[in-house]
Amino acid sequence: MSGYNKGSGRVPTGFAAETFISESTFRAGHRAIEGNPDGAASKKRKREAKGDPGVVAGPGAYKGPWARYEEERPDAASDEEFGDDEEVEIIYEEDEIEENPAPALKKLAGTDYLDTEAEGERSEFVGSQEHDYQGRTYMHVPNDLDIKLTGDRGDIKNFIPKKLLHTYKYHTKSITQLRFFPDSGHLLLSASADSKIALWDVYHQRELLRTYSGHTKSVVDIDFNPAGTQFISASYDRYMKLWDTETGKCINKFTSGKTPHVVRINPGTPHEFLAGMSDKKILQYDTRSGELVQEYDHHLGPVNTITFCDENRRFVTTSDDKSLRAWEYGIPVPIKYIAEPYMFSMVRSAPHPSGKYIALQSSDNQIVVYSSTDRFRQNRKKSYRGHNVAGYAPDVAISPDGQFISSGDSGGYVCFWDWKTCKMWHKIQASDSPLVAVQWHPRETSKVITGDLNGVLKYWD
Repeated sequence: MSGYNKGSGRVPTGFAAETFISESTFRAGHRAIEGNPDGAASKKRKREAKGDPGVVAGPGAYKGPWARYEEERPDAASDEEFGDDEEVEIIYEEDEIEENPAPALKKLAGTDYLDTEAEGERSEFVGSQEHDYQGRTYMHVPNDLDIKLTGDRGDIKNFIPKKLLHTYKYHTKSITQLRFFPDSGHLLLSASADSKIALWDVYHQRELLRTYSGHTKSVVDIDFNPAGTQFISASYDRYMKLWDTETGKCINKFTSGKTPHVVRINPGTPHEFLAGMSDKKILQYDTRSGELVQEYDHHLGPVNTITFCDENRRFVTTSDDKSLRAWEYGIPVPIKYIAEPYMFSMVRSAPHPSGKYIALQSSDNQIVVYSSTDRFRQNRKKSYRGHNVAGYAPDVAISPDGQFISSGDSGGYVCFWDWKTCKMWHKIQASDSPLVAVQWHPRETSKVITGDLNGVLKYWD
């Protein structure tokens, strides 16, 4: 009797025939047996709804492939999962309980995750006095200084700063972006990885005036509108928020469910802004209606910089795909595409005051220059080297007269080069940690603000 062991007469000694079974079929069978070990016909379990991809948190939020099976309920979790003695405490807010018999989750004990919707935006005035003797707020440009902050700038010549004037401290984590108040520069806005935005006085007491909190994760970028009355902020919590500079009120919120990396308000049409996203798109929003107006979708990696040029009729973008693209504002097809084998991804940008060039911080430790007129070609003669940016994305800034270009450095230096000759003029040891933000004052001859990885701001002259 072939195939049986003759000794015992009942042990099969045949072989198992190999067969192909796809992983999903195997898993389905495995689940059926796990859920129903007695072999009774298993009931196919239904998943919860996937949710809306546009909603990040709260009811109807996007779950996608992570949606639970309907029988799996957190309250039916077994004792083994949490241990017999451990209590799982769920915290609700009191007023929520009074209003709703079935309250929404706010924060799960043992985790640091909050519902982003539940946070709410707050702003606090922390200066010494909100109004002066004439009832004007800090938005009023001061006239009692030895420098004129309004009107025509004239032909002021810039110089390299030498000494430290003031140190501003409030943020607890890295500074991500700095912005002087447009034109006058009498206020300074700072964004930080501690999720806070702060407004500082540049003259008089040089104090912290107002804080804006409402983001739940690191703020990556901020940008003023041309009048300075409002600014937009972008954060890793996937929200972009429009704030009133004076009152601190959050006017509008925008999200596509993806992380914004850069936001720029169009100086030509200040009620619209562009956002470069982690999903390779550039989104154009209208701040009045809150609607998405246009989508530019040609990059192959997360978008890092957006720079307006040609009197705000065009803009240039760079991305992790190591390319540069130029666009007509409002038309979602690039007019120029540059991707060379020697190019690195360009992480920060600054337009030259002449309007003819854009300086870009390249990841291979140099600043490169592209023309921002019709040709959008690289200016091969202009390359600024001698600083180290690897692993960080230090900002680039050009002096208002276009004579100097400056950048942060991972060694804590702020570096200055001559725009024409590309020679490094000067290096200041501004911090003992990497220096990531730098901006020139729009009106002063030699004043520069720097921000480092520890959240310290320093004002130089």
